[in-house]
Amino acid sequence: MQKKIPQRQCMGCRERKAKRELIRVVRGTDGTVNLDFGGKAPGRGAYVCPNLECLKKALRSKALDRSLEVTIPQEVIDRLEKEMERNG
Repeated sequence: MQKKIPQRQCMGCRERKAKRELIRVVRGTDGTVNLDFGGKAPGRGAYVCPNLECLKKALRSKALDRSLEVTIPQEVIDRLEKEMERNG
């Protein structure tokens, strides 16, 4: 029997994809917002596809802010954009 692949929804395009294909943005227990590439950091997480269009949609609609219940700092947005440009 094949192992079940965990699915998560992108906050930009709203499509469900395999958890490993998405980038996790996490609000830690201390309230800081960081990127979590391992998917294991403690805290509340939200996922976004690794492309700039999905990130722009998620930021425009404030979906990441609502999901994490905090305003996303500009430094985290800049890191996300750099990561997507490097991988894209």
